[in-house]
Amino acid sequence: MQPWTTLSGIRATLAPLRVPAFGRLLAGYTLNSFGDYVGLVALAVLVYAETGSAMATTALFVAGQFLPAFLAPAATARVDQLPLRAILPSIYIAEAAIFGLLATLAGSFALVPVLALACLDGALMLTARGLTRGAVNSVLTPRELLREGNALMNVAFAASNVGGTALGGLLVHVFSVATALWVDAVSFALIAVLLITSRQLPRAHGEPEHFRARIRGGLRYARESRPVRQLLLGQSIALVLFTLIVPIEVVYADQTLHTDEAGFGLLLASWGAGVVLGSLLFVVVKRHSTRALVLFSTLAIGVAYLGMAVSRELWLACAFCVIGGAGNGIQWVAVMTALQEATPAELQARITGLLESSTAAMTGVGFLLGGVITSLFSPPVAFAAAGFGVVVLVAVAAIAGKAALPGTSPRRPEESALMAPGPAHSMHELSPP
Repeated sequence: MQPWTTLSGIRATLAPLRVPAFGRLLAGYTLNSFGDYVGLVALAVLVYAETGSAMATTALFVAGQFLPAFLAPAATARVDQLPLRAILPSIYIAEAAIFGLLATLAGSFALVPVLALACLDGALMLTARGLTRGAVNSVLTPRELLREGNALMNVAFAASNVGGTALGGLLVHVFSVATALWVDAVSFALIAVLLITSRQLPRAHGEPEHFRARIRGGLRYARESRPVRQLLLGQSIALVLFTLIVPIEVVYADQTLHTDEAGFGLLLASWGAGVVLGSLLFVVVKRHSTRALVLFSTLAIGVAYLGMAVSRELWLACAFCVIGGAGNGIQWVAVMTALQEATPAELQARITGLLESSTAAMTGVGFLLGGVITSLFSPPVAFAAAGFGVVVLVAVAAIAGKAALPGTSPRRPEESALMAPGPAHSMHELSPP
């Protein structure tokens, strides 16, 4: 490859950064993700240290991730017609206040208030993500830069995943849980300042209407639009399979690979490295068919799980982790791009918000199923079940895609409809801190 060809590709990938509003949205999204992981680590350490109960720690994840999935769609529908320059900073200010309260509670712990605040923050987080995705679509689609923008957001998310969890652990270890929570509060305040000073954020779409009508409108479109319905349904099924192995990773490392804490850390790091690699690969392949990217990246995750099911050596399991992580890094952004391309501008926040909410809800189902399978059988059986399920889902998606021609997208009629599996969360990303 000629140097100037590579340079041209890099310039094309970075083109969205020349859109002023996108630069602010990307910075806010990155800081938000970074802060979420700092807070996740700090709260998990706080709850477990104060209660000594695995059930209490599980309740934290249910309150912070599962329950908000049912609150966020209504919240998004209520606010997505308000001026973005006002509503997004307001959400982040509210999150800053919540983490300030949590930092205060760290010194006088009470479980119920912590769970209630975690639930409220989770709903705000999902709402902010839906609004941000809708805004990114609004500012980049007219310039035909949506895929490039999503690629940059994917790389930023992968980096914040690794960096946020590492910083959260470091702050708790060197200073205290309260310090980590205060740092998180400050990060949300910085996002609010960053966005409230931007004059280029897009305006709301559509005519004002009651939020209940907006909820019904979003759900009706998700039900009646075949590509969107298939994307959301396929994502929900796939996410259960993807997260099925998360609760049993440490058991797999101990009982199947017979490795110690360092080996377990290497396993997680290998998946995280694969996520970063996949995010960078998407920058190169982003112009390929969205359908092909979703199918092949999902298949890579299924193959990785099957490979881990038969692995008995740490090095081999780590190699499969890199493969699965790379698929993970491409798959989520490919699914998000396909969904955005199939959705009208006025419904972007509500439909992408449904994707974020289904992600949070199905994660809890996957956790539960993985624990049950491992209890009844063994970690390799859980990995094999997840891998086999993913491969079958890819086959069904490929057949459904051929049967559903033409197109998933009003903007890209050449791409076929598909039942696309949803975003895989990396082992590192969803592992208990």
